[in-house]
Amino acid sequence: MTSRDTDRAPGRYEDRVQAGPGGVMTDEVGVITGEVTVVTRSAPGGRAAIEVQYTGAEEWYTLTGSPAPLPHEGLAALHAQVVDLLRQGGGARAPR
Repeated sequence: MTSRDTDRAPGRYEDRVQAGPGGVMTDEVGVITGEVTVVTRSAPGGRAAIEVQYTGAEEWYTLTGSPAPLPHEGLAALHAQVVDLLRQGGGARAPR
């Protein structure tokens, strides 16, 4: 991953990612492509909220499928999975 240590806090992970071909799917604007920033953070009910933005922009969008169930391995593992999915592209969505 490419996160800086300052982007890590309990309950929150952030990375910059080059979205793969076909981009990532958001609830608000559909597919976005290019370099995105993704944040995965704890949410109520054993879930995780996942948001993306064009890197450097102000607007954040909900990754389609968010909030996602928090796996037994924890938030860090889910964030790593999300980063991998975004790098693959293909209209990437939150894991189920």
